[in-house]
Amino acid sequence: MNLAKIFENSKDARDYPAGTIIFAQGQPRELMYIVLQGEIDLQGGGRTFETLSAGTIVGEMAMIDNAPRSATAIAKTDCKLVPIDQKRFEFMIEERPWFALHVMRVLVDRLRRTTARVIGS
Repeated sequence: MNLAKIFENSKDARDYPAGTIIFAQGQPRELMYIVLQGEIDLQGGGRTFETLSAGTIVGEMAMIDNAPRSATAIAKTDCKLVPIDQKRFEFMIEERPWFALHVMRVLVDRLRRTTARVIGS
């Protein structure tokens, strides 16, 4: 499911120029984001471990567990993102079951790739 298409007409989309820190590791969470355009690097431990592109989400872990950010997200290219606050997140989970499934699939996919890297190293 490409969330960029679903949220493409969102009135609250924000532009982030390349190089902008969207959120930093250790910060308290406020928002997650739908990536409409561009690429975002996720960094931790001094390295980029994933690059996200349009149609995906970023910052979802902190929305679920209320913990500080586990990584830093930096706009690799100019980006357009739709912010999702806790209230909107909960609404989407309750009213749009496909959204909850999508978030779970993203989490599982990232966990599987992380596990594969750890086991493979």
